[in-house]
Amino acid sequence: MADRVLLSLLILLSLSGVIFVKEVLPEAGNVQIEVNGHPVYMLSIDEDRIVSVKGPEGETIVEIKDRKVRIAQSPCLNKLCMKKGWIEHGALVCLPNRVVITIGDFKKVDSQRGIESPFDAVDAVTG
Repeated sequence: MADRVLLSLLILLSLSGVIFVKEVLPEAGNVQIEVNGHPVYMLSIDEDRIVSVKGPEGETIVEIKDRKVRIAQSPCLNKLCMKKGWIEHGALVCLPNRVVITIGDFKKVDSQRGIESPFDAVDAVTG
């Protein structure tokens, strides 16, 4: 009897955790594309588009569609970044071409470049 109560409690706790995370975490609204650690594009995830990004190895083609992102084409040899496919959150990285695509909710606008930049925020690494 105690086993069933414990199991039910654990299942309930797990389900409430999933609901809590979906409600508390904001839905991603932007796609940031960086080359060599420098932001190049800040795009809305709501607007379908295809963007070409120039990296050290050549052009990387990034596609945004239906609130998902993928690397459609890449000049790298192993194409691991393309094999990742469509993502709704997180990041895509093309290491040989030094392109990083991050889905998030970036707020601060860099007035000189006209893009939003998350780099002014303090985090655990920079203090």
